[in-house]
Amino acid sequence: MTGLGSRVLVVEDDGELAGVLTRGLAAEGFRVSVAGDGAEALARTRDERFDAIVLDLMLPRLSGFRFCERLRDGGDPTPVLVLTARQDERDEATALNIGADDYLTKPFSFVILVAHLHALLRRHRSRRAAAYRAGDLVLEVAAHRVWRGEAEISLTPREFALLEYLFANVGCPVSRRELLDGVWDWAISDSSNLVEVYVGYLRRKIDLPFDRCAIQTVRGVGYRLDAGGG
Repeated sequence: MTGLGSRVLVVEDDGELAGVLTRGLAAEGFRVSVAGDGAEALARTRDERFDAIVLDLMLPRLSGFRFCERLRDGGDPTPVLVLTARQDERDEATALNIGADDYLTKPFSFVILVAHLHALLRRHRSRRAAAYRAGDLVLEVAAHRVWRGEAEISLTPREFALLEYLFANVGCPVSRRELLDGVWDWAISDSSNLVEVYVGYLRRKIDLPFDRCAIQTVRGVGYRLDAGGG
């Protein structure tokens, strides 16, 4: 398996094709969710974080074109791979101009689809921020350093990875399951308390000494990093 737990949203109104894509991508290690129309997909992206989106253009309620426009207008940078039966080069140009990252036509090779997905994910990860800031809380990715105002904070690699993941979703709630899959490198049961333990470690380093509350508990969901730094 090569998807390594990346979350993919498949937006496809053909139930049979959506099923084929779900099974195939899951076999490659991706975690797949499905939306049957553009409006449902847009709602899902507002409530959940995905690593990539596979998007049909001919969708009910909200077309793939409109979905992509609204996604980008909302500032969502999630990579979008259009997978469509429309082979007119003008459609391809329009999709790319309004924010899609890649374009494949049906019928398609599943091997090529997976290769395109991996290429999108690599490009997206290479463009991630050099530094994140929430108020006076700063995380420098390449230097692997964290600051609260003028004070530098020493974090373990796992604490740093957890804080970076929260920064990448700043202001949005992130579930325990997402944190387990995104921060730890092996399959962990939902019953594990690793997230709670490491959130506690982080709070004792970036919040408590400064009388702040950057990492907020979202009851019934998970955790959220306050955009103002607490």
